[in-house]
Amino acid sequence: MEQREAPDVPRGLRVAGAVSWRLLAIAAVLFVLGRIASVLAELVIALGVALLLAALLAPLVDRLTRWGVPRTAATVLALLLGLVVVGGVLALVVITVINGLPGLQAQAAQTVEGVHHWLRTGPLRLSQGQLDDWVQRITDYLRTSQSGLTAGAVSTATTVLSVGSGLLLALFTLIFFLRDGGRIWRFALRVAVPAHVRDRVDVAGQHAFHSLVAYVRASAAVALMDAVGIGVGCALVGVPLSAALAALVFLGAFVPYVGAMITGSIAVLMALVTTGPLPAIIVLAVVVGVMQLEGHVLQPLILGHAVRLHPLAIVLGVTAGFLGAGVAGAVFSVPVIALLNAGIRALAEPPPEPGAEPAEPGAGPAAEAGAERPPEPGAERPAQAGSEPAADAANPD
Repeated sequence: MEQREAPDVPRGLRVAGAVSWRLLAIAAVLFVLGRIASVLAELVIALGVALLLAALLAPLVDRLTRWGVPRTAATVLALLLGLVVVGGVLALVVITVINGLPGLQAQAAQTVEGVHHWLRTGPLRLSQGQLDDWVQRITDYLRTSQSGLTAGAVSTATTVLSVGSGLLLALFTLIFFLRDGGRIWRFALRVAVPAHVRDRVDVAGQHAFHSLVAYVRASAAVALMDAVGIGVGCALVGVPLSAALAALVFLGAFVPYVGAMITGSIAVLMALVTTGPLPAIIVLAVVVGVMQLEGHVLQPLILGHAVRLHPLAIVLGVTAGFLGAGVAGAVFSVPVIALLNAGIRALAEPPPEPGAEPAEPGAGPAAEAGAERPPEPGAERPAQAGSEPAADAANPD
């Protein structure tokens, strides 16, 4: 019997090499996808916004469909309800800003006068000539930077137009996600997934979308609690535009842990400019208290329970998303992680044994996320009507 020679390369090094080239291949694919996403950034962001809104409105559309409303009519009703809510909030913020602007200007002027008086009579004892010199320097800087400020204003206007076109694209995409999602999802399965694993990928996709639905609901609940806490604190202290600040905190809180802290710091700055140091310290204490409540109670109990993500994974995901794609990356990083987490968990589950009874609707990760999974009438196999962003019409239009 011929004796086999020992390999020249140690087994550990061979395994490390095999793993390394596979990791390099995955990194290359991710790099190419990232480059494509950066080129098509507006399209990717619009699709991401549409998917998040579909996760928010799909349960309402499904409920209306189960009540006998045609799918198209249910989609229109859900969109109208969403537009009414968003329009009402925006109108409240705009009216609050318009009504509070004169008082804000008066309070800001009083604060500037108080700072001027403190600089002259306080510990610094600055002379009027020194103060005039600083004012002159600031004026000269603004005058020399006028061209840069003008270019910045033009860039801001261009950004606003780009955001407006992106929102229109997101709204257009949302309509078809809610109405014709099932056809889109099944077409994608037929085109991109081999037949022998198509059913498992279908189940994983449904579980992933259920996790996204749970994430959006939980994020909205946490953001609302943050906004109410900081907004009420600002109102009690007497900070102007407290309703607008609360709306800003609500929007920022959709970025877990980080968003509410940044928007809360704006509230502290507003309190410092308009009402003075002591109210600003009180608002800072309110913001810190709300952040502690969010980090130790709201996020673990609501968001963490809904998407089954560790707080460390959320923080690292938000940081990586911000470093890689800015604000958009920070907003979409946690939803992407939640989708991947639920989908991979569903794929990792062993397939059902032949002859075994099908699982109850809602079992698995989707049930853990608290999502409903009623069977779709007329379907070949149990599935939720519109459970994914691609839900078919359960009723004829």
